[in-house]
Amino acid sequence: MRDLATSCASGYLNATPLLDLNYVEDSGGGPDVTVGYLPSSDKISLLQMDAKLQMETFEEVVKLAVTGCKAIAHRMRQVLMEHTERLALARGAMQL
Repeated sequence: MRDLATSCASGYLNATPLLDLNYVEDSGGGPDVTVGYLPSSDKISLLQMDAKLQMETFEEVVKLAVTGCKAIAHRMRQVLMEHTERLALARGAMQL
């Protein structure tokens, strides 16, 4: 595996970009964008949009989703490293 695949949804409601919309926000009728992102290669692997957006707004919403994906990737790496360290300690391959 060369990269962690992350994804995040963002939307636009009442002239405000929102990250990780809840049910009420998503039901508000505003457009939302789902982004799949590969953080190590800094590439978007999926871009799905359910409504039209002005280019300026679209770029803002996608940038917010990518920021969310980067935060998720950072946390995923932390958890993976913690888990790997616990396994290594349990197997005697590593000492504190």
